[in-house]
Amino acid sequence: MSKLGNLGARLHRGEVGYDFVGNRKIWYGISILITITAILGLTVRGLNMGIEFQGGAAFTTPKGMSASVSQAEKYAEDASGHDAVVQKLGDGSLRIQIAGIDTGKSDSIKTKLAKDLNVSSENIAADLVGPSWGDQVANKAWEGLAIFMVLVVIYLAIAFEWRMALAALVALIHDITITIGIYALVGFEVTPGTVIGLLTILGYSLYDTVVVFDSLKEQTKDITKQTRWTYSDIANRSINGTLVRSINTTVVALLPVGALLFIGGGFLGAGVLNDISLSLFVGLAAGAYSSIFIATPLVADLKEAEPQMKALKKRVLAKRAQAAAQGEPAESSQVASRADDDYDDEPKDAAAVVGPRTQPASRNRGRGRPSGKRR
Repeated sequence: MSKLGNLGARLHRGEVGYDFVGNRKIWYGISILITITAILGLTVRGLNMGIEFQGGAAFTTPKGMSASVSQAEKYAEDASGHDAVVQKLGDGSLRIQIAGIDTGKSDSIKTKLAKDLNVSSENIAADLVGPSWGDQVANKAWEGLAIFMVLVVIYLAIAFEWRMALAALVALIHDITITIGIYALVGFEVTPGTVIGLLTILGYSLYDTVVVFDSLKEQTKDITKQTRWTYSDIANRSINGTLVRSINTTVVALLPVGALLFIGGGFLGAGVLNDISLSLFVGLAAGAYSSIFIATPLVADLKEAEPQMKALKKRVLAKRAQAAAQGEPAESSQVASRADDDYDDEPKDAAAVVGPRTQPASRNRGRGRPSGKRR
């Protein structure tokens, strides 16, 4: 078995683990810092909305143009009085996008461009987008996003519970904010492709979150019937048990998206790929982070605010303190009562939550424990 596969098996069995939930304040702080940076970028710089949202015109020149991108940008800005975005296409033609202009002025702008570029105006194709149509596209995009969020919350509340639905919603908003903030900071154009990419990454983020939630739901059945683990302990075990799976799915998804962004959009100059590939790349990374470091720890916080979970935590900590006072090892301090034996989802050894096994003899614990250890 490969090292990664072996690690995944040991994580799943609870032989090793990292205390994600115990260090949740660190992850919350990192997320707050990143989110504030994204909001500042959005506030200060704003989004570079494409003509599909603002309205405007896109002009496509004939093949084999000798003019450079910078020259075409200058000609377009002189002709229109607005900022222009110019892309050189694979056949040598230029696509010149000018947002925020009155479509009635497109003919005069087209004539001026043709003169500056030394081509016939009949050979320049013009695609016009009215401002009202752009507003409709923007409104539909926001409506689609809002409907998606509502359906997600309803589904998770039915399939799991409202606390998990709330945590998943916070994680999704976290992912959206970071992705939009990155767009504002780097200045990439926002197009309908960006919206498609955004909705796609929300699906990926939700998938990772649901995988962890499903494991958590299964392992917390009848949790109050035992006194070995708190809800946070089992939440941490759920994260560790699905960690390698989450990493694998995220890396596999990021590789082709990274090729689109860095090779296609950067190295090969296919700028039309940037609008969707950036949202996918940033969103996938943010979604994997939020599923592990935000959603599940937040569920643990919400659940342990319940009276019964507070009482369980108090019993567990009291039992551990009693065992520690008697000088028992850390693992022996978490020996369960007979009721714990009926708790089918608990790990085989108590080190599952806190790290690697330190007492080899713990393999023999269970129904065959020495009678002197029974409580």
